[in-house]
Amino acid sequence: MQQPSQTSNQSDMTDTQLPQVAESHNEPRNPGMALDMNWVRAVQANTSAIERRAGNLGARRSLKKDHQAAWMLKAITCIDLTTLAGDDTVGRVRRLAAKAAQPVRADILDALGVSGITTGAVCVYHEMIAPALEALKGTGIPVAAVSTGFPAGLSPFALRIEEIRESVKAGATEIDIVISRRHALTGNWQALYDEVRTMREACGEAHMKTILATGELGSLRNVARASLVCMMAGADFIKTSTGKESVNATLPVSLVMIRAIRDYYQRTGFRVGYKPAGGISKAKDAVTYLTLIKDELGDDWLSPHLFRFGASSLLGDIERQLEHHITGHYSAAHRHPIG
Repeated sequence: MQQPSQTSNQSDMTDTQLPQVAESHNEPRNPGMALDMNWVRAVQANTSAIERRAGNLGARRSLKKDHQAAWMLKAITCIDLTTLAGDDTVGRVRRLAAKAAQPVRADILDALGVSGITTGAVCVYHEMIAPALEALKGTGIPVAAVSTGFPAGLSPFALRIEEIRESVKAGATEIDIVISRRHALTGNWQALYDEVRTMREACGEAHMKTILATGELGSLRNVARASLVCMMAGADFIKTSTGKESVNATLPVSLVMIRAIRDYYQRTGFRVGYKPAGGISKAKDAVTYLTLIKDELGDDWLSPHLFRFGASSLLGDIERQLEHHITGHYSAAHRHPIG
């Protein structure tokens, strides 16, 4: 991964319209490749340059009025609306599915002249796949299931693989797996590659989002190398966090992972998706992430097929900001329930 330049992509973007991105379901899937240790060892991360670039992101963006609303609507289509709690119930999942299918109040969408907006997916534990599928029937919204001993990933390996197979059998078309952090922390890249490759095979036709738990990897260099190894092993997406770590998605980590995706695409011709998760709860932050994707990867990645937010509270703030855009007034949060 090349070190971030202090001058690249530095032009101001004022009132920038969201590009019209073709929504393609036929994106060639990343097949992976043999582990290339020369490439992995060559990857470095210039922490000070990365942090400077990340620190300038929000300051250079001035999106206003209709343009800002368009970016917020795009963000909604990229949300994996998520419930991963020990007290999840069928009723909660049904309410979440209803919100995924109608994420913004009808009167707000009517005022914006928009229809057909849904979230990118609904993400649940294995036990909630069946009620999620039932509640989402006919919507076209996929069900994602967290797997492989989520969130720690420390259950016996054979059970983690079987958990993937069971979730695919139950109907999940996206599987969010977690890596064994110790492999990255000790530099055992062969073990990480073999683990993720086996998980990818267990996923079959279901797309695999590989959670790195970046807050537990120790350094940005480890994040960069783990990102690359997981893509070599066939990850369809790389994802920052489980949302359960003390540090989740951050802009410096995102920049490292996004540039690893760019390098992988330039070398192999295969696009891998990106999913920041945990701690993204404000509409303005979502827009910052989208503009980062546009700057670093280009318009093709501004699609739920290649970009997702792992979030739940984010949707409520976006809906509230959209109402403010229409009325000029902020409404109470309870007017925008998520389930």
